Amino acid sequence: MKILLTVHQFFPEYFSGTEVLTFSVAKELKKRGHEVCVLTGFPSRTHMPDEERFDEYDLEGMRVYRFHHAYVPMGGQTAVTEVEYDSHLTARYFTRLLRDLKPDIVHFFHMGRLGTGLIDAALAAGVPAFYTPTDFWSVCPTSQLLLRDGSVCAGPSRFGGNCVKHVAELTRGPAVRAVSRFVPTALVDAVAGLTAKGFLPQYPLRTEVAAMARRRPFNVNRLNWLSGIVSPTSLMTKVLRHNGVDVALILQSAYGIDIAAGDVAPARRVPGQPLTVGFIGTLARHKGCHILIEAFRKLPPAQARLKVYGNLSDFPDYATSLKALAGDAPNIEFCGTFPNAQVAQVMAGIDTLVVPSLWYENTPLVVYSALAAKRPVVVSDFSGLVEVIQDGRNGLVFKPGDVSALHRCLQRLADEPELLGVLSEACRRPKSSVEYVDELLMLYACPRAGTTPRAPRVFAPLEDTRGAGFITGWAVADNCAPKSVAVLRGRNVLGATDTFLPRPDVRDSLRRNGVTVGSEALGFAVTLKSAFAHDDLQLAITAQSGATKTLALSGLAIGASVALDEASYVGLDSARQPVTRANI
Repeated sequence: MKILLTVHQFFPEYFSGTEVLTFSVAKELKKRGHEVCVLTGFPSRTHMPDEERFDEYDLEGMRVYRFHHAYVPMGGQTAVTEVEYDSHLTARYFTRLLRDLKPDIVHFFHMGRLGTGLIDAALAAGVPAFYTPTDFWSVCPTSQLLLRDGSVCAGPSRFGGNCVKHVAELTRGPAVRAVSRFVPTALVDAVAGLTAKGFLPQYPLRTEVAAMARRRPFNVNRLNWLSGIVSPTSLMTKVLRHNGVDVALILQSAYGIDIAAGDVAPARRVPGQPLTVGFIGTLARHKGCHILIEAFRKLPPAQARLKVYGNLSDFPDYATSLKALAGDAPNIEFCGTFPNAQVAQVMAGIDTLVVPSLWYENTPLVVYSALAAKRPVVVSDFSGLVEVIQDGRNGLVFKPGDVSALHRCLQRLADEPELLGVLSEACRRPKSSVEYVDELLMLYACPRAGTTPRAPRVFAPLEDTRGAGFITGWAVADNCAPKSVAVLRGRNVLGATDTFLPRPDVRDSLRRNGVTVGSEALGFAVTLKSAFAHDDLQLAITAQSGATKTLALSGLAIGASVALDEASYVGLDSARQPVTRANI
């Protein structure tokens, strides 16, 4: 079979649990003779035209198709919230992939930033589609069901009013955060519902609020069109069912991992030797590494040592705070990251793994890796974790965020060398990738019966423009965002756009120079399919009033800007000539 997998981010740059799961499934499928390719996302670090957001690369014999996303309007959609879960641009690209690749199966391992519009595209192409939810993205815009104050969330309210409040608190600054806690969620929910139904007049961020109100029903509706959902835990099954997913679609099956052949020796400590504690994961606050360091520092330094594995550059502010918490303790080591193939070696170098999560952790793969290595695990008391780790049997359990409770667990392991051996002996071999893929193939052969959609949307395939050129920059027309920007050769329009992206840097720079600008949506990208030279072209900047000003590109160097008049300005960021297919 030809199988197309999707994931929100992927190797080689990203290698956390979801990526490892997707990659291990892909490799096992390939071993069995199936043709596998992957669609993934990647955060864009540069301003680019829509058509330039897609590229391809090879990874261990697999073709990987990549979408460079950003939190900006794209694909003709202006609501950034909507683009996050229903990207028309990505759905059009996916439609082209389905047409060109003709896969027999699509399996979604994550749709964050790709959007559930991919399900529309799969159904329209007649391709059976399956889903493994590795976090709560389908119902929660932050994927974690975790509120800003660190408390866990029960899920979206009827019209997502609590999600509107939460996202506003995360993205709109301290003033909004201060006011938000005094605004009843029920009121925001009512406003969001009325906005989504079009009953309220225009107000700031109206389209974003409406998009958030539509998010959960839109996603859940499409999940119910699938041919099967592989839920890794009873917690995930409960969350999906609570939010309207048809339980008949769900096969509950724990993840599988790559397990080294041969027997693994149980963990043993020589009396008098320090306990070696390990943390392996993303160094982000919701993972709770700071809780572990605080608890660990309460131990006598001679009793234990701590190895922290994770990328310090992912969330640098948080990483800095962790190093400050560790201070100059000689028994705390920040070890960086390691290739997934070395996980068994890393596990062999610790006595116990700690997973001090502050959110509804959906049983991270590292827990299964620890069990495979017969390393007991100390976990926060969340159902996704305690489904696998039983207190006093194959690990210890403590109240989430409770430093003293975690310290007591660590102190027990340090004081009672025999306890480590007892817990280690009870660690059972988890499911392997081979067994997991067996289950997936059985599901593919005998799909569940999803809801038949009345009419999935049909997206026009995105034209392949990898050989196109482009011009990017920014423009201000009459102290506001332009209505459109076009590139002309004489009277011929070579390319144009009426979509403008946020450029707060430009707005703020102009304001520092005494120019008032009424919008930050000033960035443009124009795609050009025919060869061009600066001397031949003009930029046409059309204001909201309809008045148009033109400028010869020969008078504007890359990185420079000019004033068209006292209220209109334009700058050029980059330009690339079209290339022929032979040179791609």
